[in-house]
Amino acid sequence: MKDMDDQIPRTLPIQSATFTNPINAEIRRAAATGIYDIRGGGAKRKVPHFDDLLFLGASVSRYPLEGYRERCDTSVTLGTRFAKKPIELDIPITIAGMSFGALSGPAKEALGRGASAAGTSTTTGDGGMTPEERGHSSKLVYQYLPSRYGMNPNDLRKADAIEIVVGQGAKPGGGGMLLGQKISDRVAEMRTLPKGIDQRSACRHPDWTGPDDLEIKILELREITDWQVPIYVKVGATRPYYDTALAVKAGADVVVMDGMQGGTAATQDVFIEHVGLPTLSCIRPAVQALQDLGVHREVQLVISGGIRTGADVAKALALGADAVAIGTAALVALGDNDPKWEAEYQKLGTTTGAYDDWHEGQDPAGITTQDPDLAARLNPVEAGRRLRNYLKVMTLEAQTIARACGHNHLHNLEPEDLCALTMEAAAMARVPLAGTSWYPGKEGF
Repeated sequence: MKDMDDQIPRTLPIQSATFTNPINAEIRRAAATGIYDIRGGGAKRKVPHFDDLLFLGASVSRYPLEGYRERCDTSVTLGTRFAKKPIELDIPITIAGMSFGALSGPAKEALGRGASAAGTSTTTGDGGMTPEERGHSSKLVYQYLPSRYGMNPNDLRKADAIEIVVGQGAKPGGGGMLLGQKISDRVAEMRTLPKGIDQRSACRHPDWTGPDDLEIKILELREITDWQVPIYVKVGATRPYYDTALAVKAGADVVVMDGMQGGTAATQDVFIEHVGLPTLSCIRPAVQALQDLGVHREVQLVISGGIRTGADVAKALALGADAVAIGTAALVALGDNDPKWEAEYQKLGTTTGAYDDWHEGQDPAGITTQDPDLAARLNPVEAGRRLRNYLKVMTLEAQTIARACGHNHLHNLEPEDLCALTMEAAAMARVPLAGTSWYPGKEGF
């Protein structure tokens, strides 16, 4: 009997699809500490994204352009609605807001250098404007946030545009965090905070309660700047149609829509993974709102959240955006999560490509830190050069795709140039499933 029992096949152990190893590890960590997990970056879960779309290159029905002889323009102007001095950019790829405090001084300088060399703009982030950032940025957007940290009317007047931040894709409806280990003397002085004390930014602006008050705030900022510069309104993607419509009604020149793959310096992991919309799903509703109000292309739409390649840029523009903004990708171009620091990432309990404890201020790459020794590792000139190169490659990739589809300007890309690989992507982007002329929700089907 014993020999027979040994021959009976045993049931193969199966890991629960609900209680996975990462989920169980988080339950144990929460049980041991009683503290929710905080991290940086954007959503890590797989959601429908630009990779689920493909371009339909020219053949008999479309005439392609010759890459080496026929021009494909990349320029874009932001703020044409009301501003006396709209921002003119050489490329439709901008640098998103990331604060001094969340980032080191050399990192902010590098972003300014790289953006300027590529002919585009960069953005301040929470906590105010630094002289280095202004000095090395040919076009600088000043963020106006609920916290008002570092807010200075004189700096507002130095900016080339103002971005009112209502929400962020990684945490729509939530405020920011900057933990005490990153509140250096300089950060504390700029934000009027005590050194070394955790800082929480408000989740809503203190002097308005709705869209009517947003209109008043926009007028106030226009008076401060004598109507010279564009006013952007940035929202985290949750109700893109209505948020876009209300921003337009309030008088915005530009709407910035940030999807859940967009990064943050620090917030609760549960917030990042379970609140908001995928970037792909928010573009067409926002464009529809602009079209319904008769202001598409008059009010520009900037899309951010998980933009990585020229293909992503081209797809966002084909769906109706005027430009995109990058944050996490820009940091990677500077040197974030670089394999050369693997030994030090291992000491911090992580590995290259997974390091997201930006709030702890121990970044070996010298980017998400206020430690002067770590920050000194980042050469802003060299890092700025890498960012410029990356932006150049993204632009060339987008041009390659546009020419293949028969277009002489990136803004001539259109939804008809796209098809979808999945039902979800087809429904979100409102482009046909590959090999068909149908997408979920299409009228007449």
